[in-house]
Amino acid sequence: MTELRHKEVLLRKFKKSDAPRLQVLANNLKVSQNLRDAFPHPYSLSDANSFIANCMKQEPLTTFAIEYKGEYVGNIGLGIGGDVYRKSTEIGYFIGEAYWNKGIATKAINLITGYGFEELGIVRIHTGIFEYNKASMRVLEKCGFDKDGVFNASIYKNGKMWEEHRYSKIHPDYLTKS
Repeated sequence: MTELRHKEVLLRKFKKSDAPRLQVLANNLKVSQNLRDAFPHPYSLSDANSFIANCMKQEPLTTFAIEYKGEYVGNIGLGIGGDVYRKSTEIGYFIGEAYWNKGIATKAINLITGYGFEELGIVRIHTGIFEYNKASMRVLEKCGFDKDGVFNASIYKNGKMWEEHRYSKIHPDYLTKS
C-alpha cells in the first residue's frame, strides 16, 4: 500500500471507515465554495461512500486521504491527463476547516507532487484557484508552483463569474531529460 509521510502528515489510501468523517468535513460551505460544483453541497454520507469506493479502486493510487497527527482531515489527488496530456496532471485538495493554517496542505502538496514526479512519471502538475482563495494561492507558491496566468471571467460559481488563477510546477529534471 502506498503511503507518503512528512512528520505528522500522512497521505494514505482511503478506508471505508473514513466516510462519516469525510461527510462531516466536506459538508461545509467554506470548503465547497473553493471547489468545483462536482463536489456537492450539502455533502451526504452517500456522497462520501461513493467517493471513497471509487478511490479504493484506483490503480495506480492517485487520490489520498490526508491524516494529521493520526486523524483524517482531508483529501488530495492527481487527475492524470490523457492522450497528449498524459505527462500532465491536475492537483486537487481540500482540508477540513478546523485544520486550516496548520501547514497541512503545504506538506500534503509537497508529498503528492514528489510522488507524481518520481513514481508516476509526471512532468507537469497544474491547478486552477478561484480568485478569492488567496490562502490556496499562498500554499502553492510556498510549494514552488508558478503562476501561469489569470483567466478573466472563466469560472461561474455561486451565481457569479470569477477569475481563475492558474498555477503549475514542472519536474525539476525535465530540461535535462528532454
